[in-house]
Amino acid sequence: MLKILNKIRKIGIITESLPTLSHHERDAKVEETGKQVKAEIVRCFGGSLAIRQVDAGSCNACELEIHALSNPFYDIERFGIHFVASPRHADMLLVTGVVSRNMEAALMRTYEATPYPKLVIAMGECAVNGGEFGVSYASCGAVHHIIPVDAVISGCPPTPLDLMQGILQVIRQNS
Repeated sequence: MLKILNKIRKIGIITESLPTLSHHERDAKVEETGKQVKAEIVRCFGGSLAIRQVDAGSCNACELEIHALSNPFYDIERFGIHFVASPRHADMLLVTGVVSRNMEAALMRTYEATPYPKLVIAMGECAVNGGEFGVSYASCGAVHHIIPVDAVISGCPPTPLDLMQGILQVIRQNS
């Protein structure tokens, strides 16, 4: 125990820097982005956007950010976005993580089960470019190696606000 305490004393406190936006600025940015998302969803999807999230082999950091979208602060359902359990009900696939060899077939089946027109977003560095895993005996690498990707949301993990802005961007690009 003493060894660990000495190490902490020598290294000091290492934390992430504070967010650049204040709480009020962040609240306003979420509201502004949400209103834009809602307007695009009404225009393109008739009122609601159904998303099927697929974990292709992630560390769950991206999933935590996706779950944050459902908390009372973001409450993404008020903007017309909801997550569905079946790809047959989805308008969009949100794929996280490097595609593991064990998830390759499941990801392809999920993509094939999603009705047209379908949108695919690769979320997080692992899904976008393979992250630190890349292509190996256990990993197929980035999502675009397996299925077509319409948009990417970089970050490790991207924030819920980044996710909302990425969804808005992909809807605008493909409408």
